[in-house]
Amino acid sequence: MIKNIYKGIKAYAGTFKLISDLKLWKYFGIPVLISFLTAITIGFLAWGLSDNIGGVIAKIWFWEWGSETFLKISEVLGGIIVIAIGLVLYKHIIMAFSAPFMSPVSEKIERHLLGEHHTHRDTSGTEQLWRGIRINVRNLLYELLFTIPLLLLSLIPLLNIITSVLLFIIQSYYAGFGNMDYTLERHFKYNESTKFVQNNKGVAIGNGIIFMAMLFIPVIGIILVLPLSVTASTTETVRLIKEQKRLSDTGLKEIK
Repeated sequence: MIKNIYKGIKAYAGTFKLISDLKLWKYFGIPVLISFLTAITIGFLAWGLSDNIGGVIAKIWFWEWGSETFLKISEVLGGIIVIAIGLVLYKHIIMAFSAPFMSPVSEKIERHLLGEHHTHRDTSGTEQLWRGIRINVRNLLYELLFTIPLLLLSLIPLLNIITSVLLFIIQSYYAGFGNMDYTLERHFKYNESTKFVQNNKGVAIGNGIIFMAMLFIPVIGIILVLPLSVTASTTETVRLIKEQKRLSDTGLKEIK
């Protein structure tokens, strides 16, 4: 697992050069716009709802002493809860609606790695969008299933250190999952793709760790997160598919 997480992270090396060499930057305009607008919307929601959620949390404190302090802490916790759920929604929204733009980018990278003559499924933009929505709705439901209990447990002092780490890993896994599917949708059906990612969850987590870390970089992170993460996931996913002999017998160029 640790080795595969490292591979997922290492795949980001050289992504700038690969994007530039293949002249792919022009394909990221609309996905970056989707990413930027979604991030702004979630940011405003976090700002507006943190007080309301904090007020609800504060009601569990029945004592008069320390009530003001607990209210302030509750408002901060309210903001954290909104941001945590917002990050969950953010990545699935941008991944789903960017699918018609990211899948062709992934295909161009794959052709660069494998050559022009190799077998994969041809899908339309509509099919890619529907696949992206289906995958991300599925992942969103699973992620919320794990995230909400962990957020409630994070209200317990000391335990919140552990839950924070678990939340980051879970978010990373599903971020990597979505990025890998831009490549997998050309080779596998829906159920086969989910099994493939589950069998290679370390790579998904590694890819998602950088994805999630970039979101904490103001503005620049939001702009670059999709181009770099999709490029990194494509090179590593193609390598995995090839190594597992799930491609036709074509030569795979060495991926630096």
